Amino acid sequence: MCKLSVNVNKIATIRNARGGGVPNLVHAVKSIEKFGAEGITIHPRPDERHIRYTDAYEINKIYTTEFNIEGYPNTAFLELVGSIKPTQVTLVPDGPDVLTSNAGWDTINQKQLLTDVVGGLKEKGIRTSIFIDPDEKYFLPAKEIGTDRIELYTEAYASGFSKDKEAAVKPYAEVAEICNELGLGINAGHDLDLQNLKVFAENIPGLLEVSIGHALVSDALYFGLENVVNLYKRELQSL
Repeated sequence: MCKLSVNVNKIATIRNARGGGVPNLVHAVKSIEKFGAEGITIHPRPDERHIRYTDAYEINKIYTTEFNIEGYPNTAFLELVGSIKPTQVTLVPDGPDVLTSNAGWDTINQKQLLTDVVGGLKEKGIRTSIFIDPDEKYFLPAKEIGTDRIELYTEAYASGFSKDKEAAVKPYAEVAEICNELGLGINAGHDLDLQNLKVFAENIPGLLEVSIGHALVSDALYFGLENVVNLYKRELQSL
């Protein structure tokens, strides 16, 4: 069954807007896990505009499910994850001037960089994942890089869902088959929500994990955090 990993960046964003410690990120993580999420995701950025590096260490002390840390593999990021040794590190090609993730890795032209980084993480016993677009040319190089999993970048799917959901999910279903043939685990994330999640999940064979933050936290403003975690889990369990 596909796991739900909740990205708590937006909770940190709300906290940072006023300074201080409200809402309390550690309490939120504990609650999200208690409500049934199978993982916690964070994506610290160099300017710490939402998640701070100190948050990563605090979450590492208390999480009970899985801990996924996303980010660009600069020196500071690699030092952070090397110290914490989370369950999974997801490599994302977003530089310091990027507002949010907006592209997957070019695993052909950046193959050597990724091979070196993935190799170093795996030496530390950390499961690795590479953020990637649904273009079949990138998947054999991803396998050769040595990553355990890939994370499908789902913005294009979410954007096209309301126009033609079958057309929107088709390229993802096709590359999922390639992943299965290559033995690559499949994660997914970006703009998945209560409207489009089930269709995506039921069309992606071998989907192991979805990482959802912005939509889930936004829904929680209307429906409450416990209810929303269970609503998302229900979309994944009803397949």
